[in-house]
Amino acid sequence: MFVLPELPYGYDALAPYLSSDTLHTHHDKHHKAYVEKTNELAAKAGLSGRPLEDVVREAHRQGDKKLFNNAAQAWNHAFFWLSMRPAGGGQPGGDLAAAIQHFGGLQALKDAFVEEGVGHFASGWAWLVTGSEGLKVISTHDAEDTLVREGLFPLLVCDLWEHAYYLDYKNDRKAFLQRWFENVANWDFAAAQLAAANGQGQAFRYPQPSSDSDRGAPTPQPTQPHA
Repeated sequence: MFVLPELPYGYDALAPYLSSDTLHTHHDKHHKAYVEKTNELAAKAGLSGRPLEDVVREAHRQGDKKLFNNAAQAWNHAFFWLSMRPAGGGQPGGDLAAAIQHFGGLQALKDAFVEEGVGHFASGWAWLVTGSEGLKVISTHDAEDTLVREGLFPLLVCDLWEHAYYLDYKNDRKAFLQRWFENVANWDFAAAQLAAANGQGQAFRYPQPSSDSDRGAPTPQPTQPHA
């Protein structure tokens, strides 16, 4: 069974940009529900024990929308928690800083990221990705993620579903995205993902299925790169 990963920081660690109330609701209710439903549907589909990345791709290949939506949302949220950190934001360094010059600098990247997120209609995700054309900002609808996008490798993601920000920002998605980028974006995680995309180090994968459903989940950690 897949387990709900613990947050890699305290529930109040991202305040005042994201409140403890938001993280409790988002993680303990929304993410938990996706994980539980994934376990139920994966078992029915004969995919129990497979890595979550495989479950997402196989559900997409078979057109199993219910399983795909829940499995992809479980994966997206685990990646989202690591895309943030207390006292985040600031200036990226090293290869990531150099890659960001593709946009014309960090401010230009922020403008593109916020514009993409604000302009995305309804629910979804705003991503910073890398690929053959270098860094790009994209958005995906509903549960869709980069696991089913050929040639894209995720570096960072921000949740655009209203449950990610409504308690703190009401319907002001732009203010949420601006404050998220400036104050909680985890550039260290993005840099590690970029290194993995270039064959250096290990990329994020969801924690492997556990046979003990009562055991607490480990914090998701980088393991092997995904395609």
